[in-house]
Amino acid sequence: MPNANHYHLRMANGDITLASLKNGQIGTIRSIDATDPQVQRLMVLGLVEGTQVQQAGAAIGGDPIEFRFFGSGISLRREQAMRFTVTHDSVD
Repeated sequence: MPNANHYHLRMANGDITLASLKNGQIGTIRSIDATDPQVQRLMVLGLVEGTQVQQAGAAIGGDPIEFRFFGSGISLRREQAMRFTVTHDSVD
Protein backbone atom coordinates (compact mmCIF):
# COMPACT_ATOMS: atom_id res chain seq x y z
CA MET A 1 0.00 0.00 0.00
CA PRO A 2 1.30 3.51 -0.77
CA ASN A 3 2.71 5.50 2.15
CA ALA A 4 -0.01 7.76 3.60
CA ASN A 5 2.36 10.74 3.46
CA HIS A 6 2.76 10.33 -0.30
CA TYR A 7 -0.87 9.93 -1.44
CA HIS A 8 -0.52 12.90 -3.79
CA LEU A 9 2.43 11.56 -5.80
CA ARG A 10 1.99 10.23 -9.31
CA MET A 11 3.04 6.69 -10.06
CA ALA A 12 5.62 5.91 -12.73
CA ASN A 13 2.95 5.41 -15.42
CA GLY A 14 1.18 8.70 -14.58
CA ASP A 15 -1.64 7.08 -12.60
CA ILE A 16 -2.65 8.36 -9.18
CA THR A 17 -4.83 7.01 -6.36
CA LEU A 18 -8.42 7.99 -5.62
CA ALA A 19 -7.06 9.82 -2.58
CA SER A 20 -5.11 12.11 -4.93
CA LEU A 21 -8.15 13.43 -6.80
CA LYS A 22 -9.13 16.99 -5.94
CA ASN A 23 -12.71 18.26 -5.63
CA GLY A 24 -14.50 17.88 -8.98
CA GLN A 25 -11.76 15.83 -10.65
CA ILE A 26 -12.66 12.61 -12.43
CA GLY A 27 -10.63 9.44 -12.69
CA THR A 28 -11.09 5.96 -14.12
CA ILE A 29 -10.13 3.04 -11.87
CA ARG A 30 -7.22 1.12 -13.43
CA SER A 31 -6.22 -1.27 -10.64
CA ILE A 32 -7.19 -2.20 -7.10
CA ASP A 33 -5.25 -3.52 -4.12
CA ALA A 34 -7.97 -5.88 -2.92
CA THR A 35 -6.04 -7.41 -0.02
CA ASP A 36 -8.24 -5.51 2.47
CA PRO A 37 -11.68 -7.14 3.01
CA GLN A 38 -13.25 -3.65 3.28
CA VAL A 39 -11.96 -2.85 -0.21
CA GLN A 40 -13.50 -6.09 -1.48
CA ARG A 41 -16.87 -4.90 -0.13
CA LEU A 42 -16.44 -1.61 -1.99
CA MET A 43 -15.83 -3.55 -5.19
CA VAL A 44 -19.22 -5.25 -4.74
CA LEU A 45 -20.77 -1.76 -4.70
CA GLY A 46 -19.27 -1.01 -8.14
CA LEU A 47 -15.78 0.34 -7.47
CA VAL A 48 -14.13 -1.92 -10.02
CA GLU A 49 -11.65 -1.47 -12.87
CA GLY A 50 -13.06 0.75 -15.59
CA THR A 51 -15.44 2.67 -13.31
CA GLN A 52 -15.33 6.44 -13.70
CA VAL A 53 -15.32 8.20 -10.31
CA GLN A 54 -15.58 11.90 -9.41
CA GLN A 55 -14.25 13.38 -6.17
CA ALA A 56 -17.20 15.25 -4.67
CA GLY A 57 -15.70 16.68 -1.51
CA ALA A 58 -13.95 15.86 1.73
CA ALA A 59 -14.43 16.44 5.42
CA ILE A 60 -12.36 19.03 7.21
CA GLY A 61 -8.89 17.53 7.44
CA GLY A 62 -9.44 15.53 4.26
CA ASP A 63 -10.82 12.31 5.76
CA PRO A 64 -13.27 10.84 4.77
CA ILE A 65 -13.49 11.71 1.08
CA GLU A 66 -16.76 11.64 -0.88
CA PHE A 67 -16.88 10.15 -4.37
CA ARG A 68 -19.66 9.89 -6.94
CA PHE A 69 -20.08 7.09 -9.45
CA PHE A 70 -23.09 5.62 -11.27
CA GLY A 71 -25.25 8.46 -9.89
CA SER A 72 -24.57 7.57 -6.24
CA GLY A 73 -22.23 8.90 -3.59
CA ILE A 74 -19.96 7.09 -1.17
CA SER A 75 -17.51 8.27 1.47
CA LEU A 76 -14.19 6.46 1.83
CA ARG A 77 -11.46 6.73 4.38
CA ARG A 78 -8.24 8.00 2.83
CA GLU A 79 -6.47 4.67 3.50
CA GLN A 80 -9.16 2.85 1.50
CA ALA A 81 -9.08 5.41 -1.34
CA MET A 82 -5.33 4.88 -1.63
CA ARG A 83 -5.92 1.26 -2.66
CA PHE A 84 -7.59 2.32 -5.93
CA THR A 85 -5.26 3.40 -8.74
CA VAL A 86 -6.88 5.73 -11.26
CA THR A 87 -6.05 7.59 -14.44
CA HIS A 88 -6.93 11.28 -14.11
CA ASP A 89 -9.60 12.05 -16.73
CA SER A 90 -10.81 15.59 -16.09
CA VAL A 91 -9.24 18.81 -17.29
CA ASP A 92 -8.09 21.15 -14.48
